[in-house]
Amino acid sequence: MGKVTGFLEIDRRTAKYQPASDRIRHFKEFSIPMSDEALRDQAARCMDCGVPYCHDSTGCPINNQIPDWNDLVYNNDWDSAIKNLHSTNNFPDFTGRICPAPCEEACTLNLEDIPVTIKTIEHAIADKAYESGYIAPQPAEKKTGKKVAIIGSGPAGMAAAQQLGRVGHDVHLYERESKAGGLLRFGIPDFKMEKHYIDRRVKQMEGEGVTFIYNTNIGVDKTVEELKAEYDAVLYSGGSETPRESGIPGGELNGVHDAMPYLVQQNKRVGEEDIQSNGWQSEEILAGAKHVVVVGGGDTASDCVGTAFRQGAVKVTQLDIRPQPPEMEDKLAVWPYWATKMRTSSSQAEGAEREFQVGTLEFVGEDGVLTGVKCCKVDENRKPIAGTEFIIQADLAFIAIGFRGPYEDSVLSELGDTLEIGADRRGSKSVTADEMNYKTSVDKLWAAGDVRRGQSLVVWAIREGRQAARAIDLELMGETVLPR
Repeated sequence: MGKVTGFLEIDRRTAKYQPASDRIRHFKEFSIPMSDEALRDQAARCMDCGVPYCHDSTGCPINNQIPDWNDLVYNNDWDSAIKNLHSTNNFPDFTGRICPAPCEEACTLNLEDIPVTIKTIEHAIADKAYESGYIAPQPAEKKTGKKVAIIGSGPAGMAAAQQLGRVGHDVHLYERESKAGGLLRFGIPDFKMEKHYIDRRVKQMEGEGVTFIYNTNIGVDKTVEELKAEYDAVLYSGGSETPRESGIPGGELNGVHDAMPYLVQQNKRVGEEDIQSNGWQSEEILAGAKHVVVVGGGDTASDCVGTAFRQGAVKVTQLDIRPQPPEMEDKLAVWPYWATKMRTSSSQAEGAEREFQVGTLEFVGEDGVLTGVKCCKVDENRKPIAGTEFIIQADLAFIAIGFRGPYEDSVLSELGDTLEIGADRRGSKSVTADEMNYKTSVDKLWAAGDVRRGQSLVVWAIREGRQAARAIDLELMGETVLPR
């Protein structure tokens, strides 16, 4: 590596945040960029560890060549760094902002709790590349004459579209919403990733010949059969957006909502769009001056917490049925894998009260309006403990317990039993297609991303989109130069 002793001489540093009291006043990103000199020092900490788990599938689903571009940043070669990063990842400007960074968990230096700040460096490489003019459209030298339709413009669909466009296919990307990005745009709050980063990638892809077709719900406005007749291949990358049913009594009360309509509504509000468009919940949901309870312990729940604070909530309580994890994991037992340990998101750090090992028994209210959430402590098997019931005051409650599969009223309802569907132990549905060729049981139809693997990380969606693009190109042309 550039500085063999860097990890011994330089302390770990991460990007700083604006104070919580300032950042909750707006919906913009609040990370304070590090200087080039500081980034170079952090890249110098990447050690010659022999087996870099950070960039195999343990630490990075898209196999970013992390030691390589750390070395390039250390040597101030930003142009080569972004080329290296783009060789595995179409959108490092997305992942550098919102990926939870399993690569840092897998870093050898994490054995000492001082991993290389990989996510911060990735974020900086992408932004520096745009500032320096290193990122431009890469249109194909010649067209293949083949046409490909992609259903859904989330990270899987966008990655596949870019790869296929660059090898000369005529790619049409169909999106139900008014703009590209899927839940990357409408589900993830702007304070985690502002949406102009998606817009500039769309502009790049349009320069590469990709056509975006908005406000078109495939299976409703246009059928899959029509696509199959018009195109040589169709990729289904519609995501996993059906919320998991909670079964909690009182869910019909005014003030109880699934998490995603709330997040989508606020993102559309920030983007100055109609919050009632494309079938989303018409009732305006705002947390200002309210007591808010969020049921769930994952990223979507955390996003609800941060959004509620920015809307002016009086108090936000987050309920997690899982036991409170330890402050520190047993490194020798779990490294280099993702560890279960106490983690506090930036949204939770803004003042949320967190309740662990708590079950939600009922939403309670008066005259059809939510007034509280009845809870209890649970045992290690998540069974209620008698005599531990209590009620938390609530004017708003959000259910954020995950998703159980793709929407069933569009592509799935049209194709019916001809499209093979699988289910996991929790009953979550996904389209059946293997990880080598991504083909479904329907002729000319491939599937990738959350619609195939279930709800997951953006990095997995990008990986699947890239690999599905390779499989489609190979099928259409008999050979391919696209990487897996």
